[in-house]
Amino acid sequence: MVATDVDGTLIDHDERVSDRTKAVVTALVADGVPFVLATGRPPRWVDPIVEGLDHAPLCVCANGAVIYDSATDRIMAAYTLGVETLALVAEIAERVLPGCGLAAERVGASAHDAATPQFVSAPEYEHAWLNPDDTAVARHEVVAAPAIKLLIRLRGADSGQMRAALAPYVGDRADITYSTDHGLIELSAPGITKASGLVTVAQRLGIDQDRVIAFGDMPNDVPMLELAGHGVAMANAHAEAIAAANEVTATNVDNGVARVLERWWK
Repeated sequence: MVATDVDGTLIDHDERVSDRTKAVVTALVADGVPFVLATGRPPRWVDPIVEGLDHAPLCVCANGAVIYDSATDRIMAAYTLGVETLALVAEIAERVLPGCGLAAERVGASAHDAATPQFVSAPEYEHAWLNPDDTAVARHEVVAAPAIKLLIRLRGADSGQMRAALAPYVGDRADITYSTDHGLIELSAPGITKASGLVTVAQRLGIDQDRVIAFGDMPNDVPMLELAGHGVAMANAHAEAIAAANEVTATNVDNGVARVLERWWK
């Protein structure tokens, strides 16, 4: 099984899948090898990648909190932080990281389930990316329903330092990671990571984890790079991802994923 992160790994800075990457993915899928996206993105942000690949794979979304079948637009499994935990962790975050803003990712039965407000943010939350698709709500509404991910944003801060500051207070109540260095950390249910998501998918497909090749570039990729039989970090990767990998390939802009996969598939 081949599993890959999306941003900073599979796609370039313009969020495109290169022709070279598309060709090798097409070849390995034709050879009967499962290809899985393992991303911090929620399911509703997977469509452009599916279009670029011309293939609808199984997806481990939201850092392992959601297993999503993009071919049928079906949420197969979701693991959430409960309301009580969300409220407690939010209070801790606001005390330990003064000035931070809160947002929450939720999921329904499909990627674009209109019955569920999928991304809600408090007034203090400042987005770390352009063109957010959030619903602005009162602060208490952010933690009023179970969430697949709690996002904590502190503009101008370092994500790694935010994680280090918060982790001792959160303990085992949630799993903390980050996929950007720009003052954003992401919290999931305890033990939920991209690795746990890949274990679920591999078990469904009857594949041993030592038969998994995984690609990634950020700290949220570290668990799956360590889990895989062969973990590959990008040349542009965070130091934690590089330390966790068995190999370092070229950058995402220079077709790093394709360069490795072309050893077996052309």
